[in-house]
Amino acid sequence: MPAGAARPDAYGRLIKPDVLATLSNLELIARTVVDGALMGLHRSPFFGFSQEFAEYRQYVEGDDPRFVDWNVYARTDRTYIKRFLGETNSHLMVLLDASASMGYGSGSVSKFRYAQMLAASLAYLASHQHDAVGMLVFDEKIRDFRAPSSRSGQLHAIIHAIDAAAPAHRTDLQHPFERFRDHVTRRGLVAVISDFYCDPEAMLQAVRPLAYQGQDVVLMQLLDPFELRPDIQASTLFEDLETGEAIEVSPDFMRHEYRDKVQAHIAALRAAAVRAGADHLVFDTSQPLDEPLRQYLQFRQKRR
Repeated sequence: MPAGAARPDAYGRLIKPDVLATLSNLELIARTVVDGALMGLHRSPFFGFSQEFAEYRQYVEGDDPRFVDWNVYARTDRTYIKRFLGETNSHLMVLLDASASMGYGSGSVSKFRYAQMLAASLAYLASHQHDAVGMLVFDEKIRDFRAPSSRSGQLHAIIHAIDAAAPAHRTDLQHPFERFRDHVTRRGLVAVISDFYCDPEAMLQAVRPLAYQGQDVVLMQLLDPFELRPDIQASTLFEDLETGEAIEVSPDFMRHEYRDKVQAHIAALRAAAVRAGADHLVFDTSQPLDEPLRQYLQFRQKRR
């Protein structure tokens, strides 16, 4: 292996969120995540993950070198050929929740920073598959909107807008999603990235019309590891980042009743997603970012 080339296990460590968050360039982060996810896929039996890309296979003498994946070669010292099925006519809209609750993080990476890295990675992947890609940043209102496009410069504009967003205000899915339906009528893929601290029925009412419109919707719920597995040793005062309300809770409540309530909320969201005709995925923000990207690719394959 050439000097400086990262081994697959070392490369896996590079796509951990706390390592990625040390990089200031969001487009570089997106490229790193996508390359890592694709490296994992070409070693697995999971092929055909998009309408364009078919699979990797080992290079053999006589193959056109234009189709060699040099990123994979640089990291593994192995030569692989990308096989394609032809360009696509689909598009992806990324809906990014920038409400105040997304600003929470028990470690070095907040839910919102994780969401920014994931949103940028999805946009990067779609752009490099020649898909049109668009973006909507929302809280209780639409804060930024870019209609889906495959024109030159679109990816850079979207990543800049994602990087400039900041968590604030409350969550209200209804108004932003209504505006989304007014502006985007063409059928495609819709990835909603949020912690979904909302009423499941309200989420159902907001998302269901997208499915009726013919959109393929995936809800990507991000939760901090402390939200999933809280560990406190004494009674602690917790404040709601969106309402400012505070409540004191005991360690016993957090170990038992709280965890039950979180799992019940996740189950209610999943049931509502099924009723809305959408997929629902849950991610711990301590997970490497290639995992949500791989699950998104599986969602895309299933919806083809």
